[in-house]
Amino acid sequence: MTTALPHPAASLRPLPDTRHLHLVADGVRHHAEDPASPPLVGYLLLVPQGTDPLDLFVKDRPRPEFRPADDAVRIDTARRTAEVDGRELDLTYLEFELLAHLVRRPHLVQSRETLVAAVWGYDHVGDGRTVDVHVARLRRKLGAAHRRRIVTVRSIGYKYVPDQQESPHAAARGRS
Repeated sequence: MTTALPHPAASLRPLPDTRHLHLVADGVRHHAEDPASPPLVGYLLLVPQGTDPLDLFVKDRPRPEFRPADDAVRIDTARRTAEVDGRELDLTYLEFELLAHLVRRPHLVQSRETLVAAVWGYDHVGDGRTVDVHVARLRRKLGAAHRRRIVTVRSIGYKYVPDQQESPHAAARGRS
């Protein structure tokens, strides 16, 4: 049996908008804190214009607040807070980690196994039902207007949809 594979060049798509990106030279780490660290040989690094490439390699530095395009759900990993429409949510450690993981990957389906590994750790003993329970709690805490942003993908897992809100028809039927 012969399998036809697509031409490698067919899968390469150009970046959508590269006007605000610039190429970081190989010698970018000259002035890094650790002069013994090897240079970035063999890597092509594109960063947003105005970003200091050295900041990308600093360890133990709080990362800036992550704001998705819709800006209704805001995750601040440095302060470990989550806000919905300006209202701070009271989340447990695992609820925060789960929400942050989903919000950082909008529209990407995350299997229950992937979520368990990413949030609970690879050595966690449990099943996908643990994820289901935490997602249900998260949806309650997000409130009626935003609970549909965490979408169930039947038999697989969940995804975060930034622009998904409670539909008027579902509210009229009493569904949440």
